[in-house]
Amino acid sequence: MKYYEKFPVSEDRPFYTGKFWPKGVPHKLDYDISTTVAKMFNDAVDKYGDDPAIWFLETWVTYKELKVMVDSLATYLQSIGVKKGDVVAVHLANCIQYVVSYYAITSIGAVVTGINPTYKPLEVLHQCKLTGAKIIIVLDALYFHYVAKFRDKWDFDKIIYTNLVDLASGMSPVIKFIGKLIKKIPKAKVEHPNAISLKEVLKTKPNVQPVTIDAEEDAATLIMTGGTTGVPKAAELTHMNVVSNAYMCADILLNQKEEGSTEPPLGHRTGMVGCLPLYHSFAMTTVLNTAVAVGGWQMLFPKPPPTEELLEEIHKLPDYNGYIYCAAEILFQRISELDQAIIDKFPLKGHLKLCISGAGPLHEYVRIPYEEKTGAKITEGYGLSESSPVVCCNNFYGLREPGWLGVPAPSTDWMIFDTEDFSKGPITAYGEENGTGEICVAGPQVMKSYWQNPERTAATIKEWDGRKWLLTGDIGFMDENGRIAIRDRKKQLIKMAGHSVFPKEVESLLGSHEKVLEAAVAGIPDEKTGEAVKAWVALKPDAIGTITADEIKAWALENMTRWKCPKYLDIIDELPKTNVGKVMRRTLQEADPMFIKVHGEPKD
Repeated sequence: MKYYEKFPVSEDRPFYTGKFWPKGVPHKLDYDISTTVAKMFNDAVDKYGDDPAIWFLETWVTYKELKVMVDSLATYLQSIGVKKGDVVAVHLANCIQYVVSYYAITSIGAVVTGINPTYKPLEVLHQCKLTGAKIIIVLDALYFHYVAKFRDKWDFDKIIYTNLVDLASGMSPVIKFIGKLIKKIPKAKVEHPNAISLKEVLKTKPNVQPVTIDAEEDAATLIMTGGTTGVPKAAELTHMNVVSNAYMCADILLNQKEEGSTEPPLGHRTGMVGCLPLYHSFAMTTVLNTAVAVGGWQMLFPKPPPTEELLEEIHKLPDYNGYIYCAAEILFQRISELDQAIIDKFPLKGHLKLCISGAGPLHEYVRIPYEEKTGAKITEGYGLSESSPVVCCNNFYGLREPGWLGVPAPSTDWMIFDTEDFSKGPITAYGEENGTGEICVAGPQVMKSYWQNPERTAATIKEWDGRKWLLTGDIGFMDENGRIAIRDRKKQLIKMAGHSVFPKEVESLLGSHEKVLEAAVAGIPDEKTGEAVKAWVALKPDAIGTITADEIKAWALENMTRWKCPKYLDIIDELPKTNVGKVMRRTLQEADPMFIKVHGEPKD
């Protein structure tokens, strides 16, 4: 059955009838909802077998070569008793092994949970306990430094270990040896009675036993979420969730073209630049799964490389059919701030085609110079781990305006609901004054649940009009064209003397100061007003030492409504960010002395 037949979105929705729907992008997602991750992968192997699937450390892997490794690992996992529904942890940086693991695990109906390589031992332990993972596929160095530390608290039935360069056949043995010797390529010994090397596992003769998977009901992956607002939870994403989101991205990326363009469509043999970590939903969908869905190839880096190195790699690698780059704004900003002379050493124009910025708003001071210097079109996307993650993406070529999210992805609906009482139904008024509320999303990409957390699931997913709606926790409003503007996170709203202050708005206003690079804003306890607005500001490199915190506060009083102005402001070297570029307001807030005085020291 087609998704749009089972869960139709009305054609009279304002985003369809308004003037901002991207030309060429279909309203409906035309795919069979019974499609599993394995079927999507095997279809790609059948269609594109001899085409490139991955580039990593000078090594190319075709779809056929990838299939052999996937089936060998899947066969081995079945041989040691991994069954449908079992959770397998993958503690790897971006590499060929991660892709092999992801498709092998999901092909036998097991569930993959990717672990952040920067997690400390207690965080790794929490994820393994929460998900019940008794099998782990891990980099040898990560095992030694992080996993072995909690062996007395949690043990694994099987540890499959690998080194970053184990499958990098394109690297010469000499380079591998030197790299390990000088610790550019970390290596460590794995000592455990149930440990086996992945290289040994991949000698297994492929003989995968068939498994019946219900794409709508059966989990494909558990994505950790909520770490910046409390103890991390695991979003349970089904095969339908992740496959549908990959096809949505394909519709968004492949159907938009500049007016009059005669270039071939993107997709087949297009390079997907993979700097963001694959364990995160953003890269899982826009790099890993979308590449497979369209027959493209993944250009993988263990971590974001220095900016010039990235440009050099894109320039020197073959341009089979252009490049698409999905990342956080900070990575695009680094390119936009480079001198044109540096960019001209590695010309990107004509090669880098489309870019999507996620994990936060895309500012015009980044977008405009980025497009001018690279020739690529860049726009912002919006999503959550709980929605696999893509909910929407703004136009590349058509009408777009700063500050608006654009329109939802094909077969996705969104509405504004009452912030305090979902049961009141959607708010029908347009505009900020009367139409502000919580952004809620319905579509095939909306998660099944929070893993083994029915109470939190019930508070986050609710039914209305016969459909399942995800309460995003974001506050915003809709215009008559069906576009949405976000005001802020529901839980991060600052209540200052009865006024509602949106941190995102204050950050944007502070960011318009000519000497401010970026800002973070949060509420801290205040005896007189309940909460006070505090800002942490990082200055542009050439502005350091030329302006004080009091001068920025005075500027704010001249340019902002008084109750939005920061009562407290600290100038700091750099704002803390997650490894996908999202500013960690909570980290700054919880380290503030006044916050600690009221709430105590932050918990680990």
